[in-house]
Amino acid sequence: MSAQQKRMYPIPAAAELLGVSRATLYVLIRDGAVRSVKVGGRRLISSDAIAEFVERVDQGAA
Repeated sequence: MSAQQKRMYPIPAAAELLGVSRATLYVLIRDGAVRSVKVGGRRLISSDAIAEFVERVDQGAA
């Protein structure tokens, strides 16, 4: 499965995609700016949640 086909990303991969640190991503999750889900012991972020956050940032509403 290529990166473009991936639907869920672990925190380190999502942080890299967004160009932020893991700590910053956890703050964004805590503040509700980025949606995430917990699966077992892992927190995952969907590609849709990443796209929604990027769109809000582009519009200046992050």
